[in-house]
Amino acid sequence: MSHHRPEPDLLALAARWADPATWPVALRFDPAERWYARLAADAEHEVWALSWLPGQGTDLHDHGGSAGAFRVVAGVLTEETVGGGRLRPRLLPTGAGRRFGPRHVHAVTNRGATPAVSVHVYRPALRRMTRYHLLDGRLRVAEVAEAGRSW
Repeated sequence: MSHHRPEPDLLALAARWADPATWPVALRFDPAERWYARLAADAEHEVWALSWLPGQGTDLHDHGGSAGAFRVVAGVLTEETVGGGRLRPRLLPTGAGRRFGPRHVHAVTNRGATPAVSVHVYRPALRRMTRYHLLDGRLRVAEVAEAGRSW
């Protein structure tokens, strides 16, 4: 008989951190760049808060082999994934969330008129992220960013 613990539901974990009033850091909005802060970490996962002013977003990126989930806690975000050689957008309004596996590549942007806030959970903790360009319908590595150096 195995006593293997079930893997945590990362999206449910993100939902537990959905109230900025419970965060160990104060929510901020930075007009120069996306603001982010690590809210919690243990041996199995880490939780990050991100804020997005209108127009702020990420490049296409992966999560270095970590699985994850994120939940929009305010505003609306657009997630773009690659399918059929092109970007496919999906709107994620307040309360929406998304789980993803260790090979997921996406870009996330606030294309709305109001600020947005999201909570992200990664398992295991992020150690590296690869950024990509989509050229001629194919992903090309642009940069590999390392934890401790790039964030």
